[in-house]
Amino acid sequence: MSSELTPEPVAPATGSVRRPKTTGLTTGPAKPGVAKVDPILTVDAVQRRFGGMTAVDVDHLEIPRGAITALIGPNGAGKTTLFNLLCGFDKPNSGTWSFDGKNLSGIPSFKVARMGQVRTFQLTKSLSLLTVLENMKLGATGQRGEGFWSSLFPFLWRKQDAEIEERARELLTRFKLDAKEKDFAAALSGGQRKLLEMARALMSKPTLVMLDEPMAGVNPALTQSLLDHILDLKDEGMTVLFVEHDMHMVRHIADWVVVMAEGRVVAEGPPDQVMDDPAVIDAYLGAHQDVDLGAVTGRITVVDADAELLRQQIEAEAEAEIEATDPIDTDEERKS
Repeated sequence: MSSELTPEPVAPATGSVRRPKTTGLTTGPAKPGVAKVDPILTVDAVQRRFGGMTAVDVDHLEIPRGAITALIGPNGAGKTTLFNLLCGFDKPNSGTWSFDGKNLSGIPSFKVARMGQVRTFQLTKSLSLLTVLENMKLGATGQRGEGFWSSLFPFLWRKQDAEIEERARELLTRFKLDAKEKDFAAALSGGQRKLLEMARALMSKPTLVMLDEPMAGVNPALTQSLLDHILDLKDEGMTVLFVEHDMHMVRHIADWVVVMAEGRVVAEGPPDQVMDDPAVIDAYLGAHQDVDLGAVTGRITVVDADAELLRQQIEAEAEAEIEATDPIDTDEERKS
């Protein structure tokens, strides 16, 4: 059953084109574990424990097909651990999950990628001593030249290799990295590496793209470019699931938001609804805080680094009060 597309009155970021939000994703009211109309990824009773600590404890979660879903939550919520489990990079203590109707329990990560579910990493995994073009070509699947015996006979794989290279160049042009194709990946900036990793993921022609903090460490000049590329994935029929802390980005591009705290899913829903959910406010600010999340963040950004910034502000205010009551005029006196 296809989802209904209706424009949402969300102001787009500067320079971007308004994109319609996908609605009609669920069969009932928004709540943790709500059934989706057409889920592409389904998680049931997945737990991951490290010693006595439970990092992930998800009873039921469905990711809607053809939409952009944001996975948010404070540090230690279990977001990346859940990503690792779903992609085969880690094994759960219990539970099952399926992608496009196929059980992925026990399936290694490289086979998961071949099935059409690919991911990127918060810390990019580009191969620094290979060129940008070589990195791209590695992302293609089913290459005949990868076999030992077939690699000895270039006529078996030369045509396919030319086709792969052509597709790689098309994607590099799309991501504005074509001028860098002969440069080593190590020479790219952090934002360019993010673009390279996203472009390389598309070489396998995936159905589901999972992005782990795509905006982390990215120069603000490249932020809008990354946002547009993520929206383009949806326009091309792909499903996107991403971990992010930037609430402005989440509000702008996400159709659906899943909130995790202490390993559990505590809320689900459209971005505007989720940001007013008391469970989300508690997850970010602590329980019993009678304050609106949007008012605190200006509906721009909720980042885990805010806690560190708040600590620094408190320390600065405390030092200012101390100096006001007991001024110290010289460095020598401060040392004494």
